[in-house]
This record gives sequence, structure tokens and C-alpha cells, in this order.
Amino acid sequence: MKRSGFSKQQPSRGFTLIELMIVVAVVALLAAIAYPAYTDSVRKGRRAQARTALMELLQQQERYMTQNNTYLAFSNASGTTNPANASTVFKVFAGDSSTAPPYWLSATTCAKPGGGTFAIRDCVALVATPTIGDPVVGALSLTSTSVKGCDIAATDSKFKLCWP
Repeated sequence: MKRSGFSKQQPSRGFTLIELMIVVAVVALLAAIAYPAYTDSVRKGRRAQARTALMELLQQQERYMTQNNTYLAFSNASGTTNPANASTVFKVFAGDSSTAPPYWLSATTCAKPGGGTFAIRDCVALVATPTIGDPVVGALSLTSTSVKGCDIAATDSKFKLCWP
């Protein structure tokens, strides 16, 4: 007996559009949660590198002070690897690479509480300026008199993001 027009149907393979859209929505939701947490962790790691670099630079400055009876001021806001020949004496960047560091380091005179500045032989202020914007903390600073700072006021509860 001959069957007319009826054949055994094969089961369909693949995904429906609805299933695909559900997967895309789940992936988008996970990315929306994970990416900000990842970037925040990267910023925290870079800040830790900057704090470490400032402490190391302060030790180098103290060593320089004992040998020369003064600190060495240098400016590195523009991100040069050899500011005023300071890189022959000090490391002028935070991190492992001088070509793309997370922070540039510089040293200047300390500000007096009433206005003006101290002489460089009396106090040095070290600053770590971010190369990639840090909207919360900004630049970190440390003085030879152990005053720690950043772009957040020391009385603000977020100051712990700068110096935990």
C-alpha cells in the first residue's frame, strides 16, 4: 500500500528565536553586573600600586636627603620618563611599565598650613597623578611629614578609598 504525501517528520534541530533572546538577555544582565565590579577592582589595584610607589619614592627621597641634605623636587605631570633627570635617581612612575603606567609620580615642596610653602630641604610632597581618570579618588599624595591626601577631603567617609 502506498502512502500519499505523508512522511515521518524529523525532529527539529537548533534554537528558537525566543530561546536565543533569553540567552542574550541573561548574558547582558551578567555583563551589566560584572563589568562595573571588574573596573572597580582594577581601580583599587591601581591605587594600591600608586600608594606603594609613593612609599618607595619617599624612602628614596629620605635616602637622597641623608646624602645631599635636601630633597629633590621634580615635576612629572606631563608623563615624561625623565623629568629633570630625576629618573636617574628615582622611579617616576607607578606600576611595572614606564610606557603605560597607571600613575605618574612627582615631587614638590610642601604647603604650609597658613599659606606659602616650606623649603625643599625641610619637606617634600609626593604626588601620584593618574594617567587614566579616577573619578572618585583622583591624585594621591604623601609628604615627608607623613601627611596623606587625595582629591577627597580627609574628613569625608570616602577618604578610606585613598589611604585605607
